Amino acid sequence: QVQLVEAGGGLVQPGGSLRLSCAASGSILSIDAMGWYRQAPGKQRELVARITNGDSTNYADSVKGRFTISRDNAKNTVYLQMNSLRPEDTAGYYCNANVRTYGSVWNRTYWGQGTQVTVSS
Repeated sequence: QVQLVEAGGGLVQPGGSLRLSCAASGSILSIDAMGWYRQAPGKQRELVARITNGDSTNYADSVKGRFTISRDNAKNTVYLQMNSLRPEDTAGYYCNANVRTYGSVWNRTYWGQGTQVTVSS
């Protein structure tokens, strides 16, 4: 019903920048919150940043001041601008979205397939 497709991951040197995007498509009536999570090998998935449909945001303490989340509601897309990247930011990054589909009375959370970010010299 709903697909989330991430793009923009890759290999970057410490101090560098990357911009991730996540586009939602399908039978979408509305999208509430959208977010980015990450998971490093051997660690639990953790919230990186989240944005509501009213553009309220919250960030993990480890990325505050370096990462910025934004969204384009017309395109059903959420972005994550990552600056001053550190080796400890290396992880698989996953987006999610809380979506109301046509014909549904409840929202449901969907996940993307993930994109790898590697910060290394």
